[in-house]
Amino acid sequence: MSLIPLLPIFHRLNREYFNGLLAKDLKPLVSVRWSDGRLRNTAGFYRHGHQAGGKKVCEIVLSSPVLEHLPQSATESTLCHEMIHAWIDLVLKVSEGHGPNFHSRMNTINSLENHFQVTVRHHFPVAIKPPKWLGTCPSCGLSSPYKRRAKGVACKRCCDAFHSGKWHASCVLVYLPV
Repeated sequence: MSLIPLLPIFHRLNREYFNGLLAKDLKPLVSVRWSDGRLRNTAGFYRHGHQAGGKKVCEIVLSSPVLEHLPQSATESTLCHEMIHAWIDLVLKVSEGHGPNFHSRMNTINSLENHFQVTVRHHFPVAIKPPKWLGTCPSCGLSSPYKRRAKGVACKRCCDAFHSGKWHASCVLVYLPV
């Protein structure tokens, strides 16, 4: 399925499950948009913060690579999930991840909804990137794959065996491209 306009879905869900509180004069309190293609590991997120000058910024971003080939119900479920985060932040004015307010609203929506279900974690297919690096212990030669180089990571087996479980520079992994 190609990308669909998100605002009509946002307004429908806002009316049905948030008493219209996520919009004022038909203008959403949070911007809603598709990602530019870089969001590949999650279906979406809610972000809030401040720009220069102190202006509050709130947005919901849905992943075009993850959702574009899935049924519309996946988009609706993800958008509704992120709208719960926005509702907790903007209406309840509570700082909470997937806590009791989230679960309560999610359960209420799921009991009323027939087309999709909101979940805490999605199970949509996400492309798995192969590791780019192989981290090797200079002491024992044990290697492990890594997606990125991490500074100062040491071989636990060698630190335990030779340095009483304490980090030691002689055990710091050496990274080579795979």
